[in-house]
Amino acid sequence: MKRLENKVAIITGGASGIGKATAWKFLEEGAQVAIWDIDQHRMDTLQASWTQFSENQLRFYKVNTTNLEEVEATAAQVAIDFGTVHILVNNAGITRDASLKKMSVEQWQQVIDVNLTGVFYCTKAVYPFMETQAWGRILSAASVVGLYGNFGQSNYVATKAGIIGMTKVWAREFGRKGITANAVAPGFIHTEMMDTIPENVLQGMRDKCPIPRLGKPEEIASAYAFLASEEAAFINGATLSVDGGLTV
Repeated sequence: MKRLENKVAIITGGASGIGKATAWKFLEEGAQVAIWDIDQHRMDTLQASWTQFSENQLRFYKVNTTNLEEVEATAAQVAIDFGTVHILVNNAGITRDASLKKMSVEQWQQVIDVNLTGVFYCTKAVYPFMETQAWGRILSAASVVGLYGNFGQSNYVATKAGIIGMTKVWAREFGRKGITANAVAPGFIHTEMMDTIPENVLQGMRDKCPIPRLGKPEEIASAYAFLASEEAAFINGATLSVDGGLTV
């Protein structure tokens, strides 16, 4: 039996990068997957290439995770389409980097809205389904910078540190209901966003890591799949660093 068979998973920001890799991994592990994304073009492109999956296995939903009404309505629709929700992967996130001196209020608020408030909204919307069935997995994307800070990322670091803190709270609040909450803190991962970074900067990232390379989205996806499975039933409130030893 596959590790996630008969489980329904929502993956936010699931049309690209780590979210896309996680959706693929969960499908391989037997889950039914609801991909949430704000980018319709990316979802259409992915849907056109993943034709091997039926509607009973994979569906796409355009949703703005910063809008609570939209999130609640889409969560309810997923429950209608698939029967319930077992797993939530809070993967959607953005960056608007600048030093504190140069960071605008708009840059600050945009990142807070998507990376932190959106995670709160999504978790709040799916929790009732998990509580009813007394089983659930809430998995959220943190970052090594949320543990150790990073120059020019006051907004992003604040959200990732906030996710780590919320995860600990949810672990305490939900554990007795059969629901676990954990976070994954990736290091430098080679997603599409990295393709715009100059090679000398990428090499500098590699040189900082004891395993001298960038991580693969599939390696983060595997961490999520493990934490979503029964194998991780006694892991709760943890932040799993998947960074090649970057923070050792």
